[in-house]
Amino acid sequence: MSPPPSDRDEESLQDASTKLVKNSAYFSRYQVKYKRRREGKTDYYARRRLTSQAKNKYNAPKYRLVVRFTKRDIICQIVTSEITGDKVFCAAYGHELKRYGVTHGITNWAAAYCVGLLIARRALTKLKLDDTFEGVEEADGEYTMTEAAEVDGETRRPFKVFLDVGLVKTSTGARVFGAMKGASDGGLYVPHSEKRFPGYDIETKELDAETLRKYIFGGHVAEYMETLADDDEERYKSQFQGYIDDEIEADGLEELYADAHKQIREDPWKKDEDEGEKKSKEYWKEESKKYRSKKLTKEERDARIQEKIKSLADEV
Repeated sequence: MSPPPSDRDEESLQDASTKLVKNSAYFSRYQVKYKRRREGKTDYYARRRLTSQAKNKYNAPKYRLVVRFTKRDIICQIVTSEITGDKVFCAAYGHELKRYGVTHGITNWAAAYCVGLLIARRALTKLKLDDTFEGVEEADGEYTMTEAAEVDGETRRPFKVFLDVGLVKTSTGARVFGAMKGASDGGLYVPHSEKRFPGYDIETKELDAETLRKYIFGGHVAEYMETLADDDEERYKSQFQGYIDDEIEADGLEELYADAHKQIREDPWKKDEDEGEKKSKEYWKEESKKYRSKKLTKEERDARIQEKIKSLADEV
């Protein structure tokens, strides 16, 4: 049996087990992460896979359906990446739904579907494919994918985009999938499955189309309104005061969203009634000059200094 180690032996063992990591070699090779990674804004692992192009498709644009949510708005853009940076091909926003009659709850699931539908119809109108790819005209909650169409005896493939969710958790029923469903029903080809839609049962592995349809037409909001109205009227008035002021009831939400879908399909570029004419660049250039201080010449600066010296001398 070997004798126990002395105190000196223990110290030597500890010194051998510890290793100096942050030495001069470490710092000379240290490289900071990308700025947007440090700020927690971009998932570069996902971005690389969304933007990398196949070797046999040189310079062919790869489009992403970028969906982002703020506290008061939904931002939906079709973006392509180039060496010089990202370029937005088409965009739609939640606040634009007010033109189509959706004035409240413009960040919920039903509103996300409307924004997805809006950007799909805008993109296809821009590409002059709106008549070729109609999508699902009356939303029924069924899982469908946009397929190729016959145009003048030739097969035309649909416009393809990939969903970019950013840093949002992709849990079942998330609002980003509402925007994706709207874009898919609007005529875009968005590769996806039905597993993340509300109403999908993980055990039976089937999608309940009726539950998904309820979310598309704001049925979940209507149920919550009815529950609050019955159980807590004071809270109902505080949460849905805007609906009450505009005389929007729970029973009328489905008709409201159905009418919005119809209007979006009729005119995806609808303008605000009180918007007026679009201002030119020259107008805004002249407008900005009103709030800028004019740069003085050297003679004017010298004269200003002499005036200050004179005023100080008079005070003394």
